Amino acid sequence: MIFGFTPFTFVHVLLSLIGIFSGFIVMFGLLTAKPLDGWTALFLATTVLTSVTGFLFPYHGFLPSHAIGIISLVLLAVAIFARYGRHLAGPWRRTYVITAMISLYLNVFVLIVQLFRKVPALNSMAPTQSEPPFKITQLVVLAIFVVLTVMTAIKFHEDTVRTV
Repeated sequence: MIFGFTPFTFVHVLLSLIGIFSGFIVMFGLLTAKPLDGWTALFLATTVLTSVTGFLFPYHGFLPSHAIGIISLVLLAVAIFARYGRHLAGPWRRTYVITAMISLYLNVFVLIVQLFRKVPALNSMAPTQSEPPFKITQLVVLAIFVVLTVMTAIKFHEDTVRTV
């Protein structure tokens, strides 16, 4: 056990947190028109691995987390293709930004779900995750991500991109 987690769960959580942290750095880079190639590769790789490892937990049946994992992997495939296959040319630049930021949002969405499940103070406010504190938190985070995604799509275009 590592911090109360099985080794597999620890690796999954660590990948998720690295993906979220590096994703916010990538978002900052997009907002300042800097591609941040190394951070981008780290974000995409750890976010893909987070989704893939999520399918390896011993659950029976199809769960909402599986749906989020599938959606995330499809979005990440498009983001990776736009970034590395199409080199952000033309409409692929905006496609990359939008799919990468939605993938980051989905990772944060799952983080909030897990926090409300595992942190006693949050769980006591929303034990079934259908209570207002949970719904309001998710709605506020969604609204912030919508605004930030629109801003990144506007700021990260060919005329302003600066290499680092």
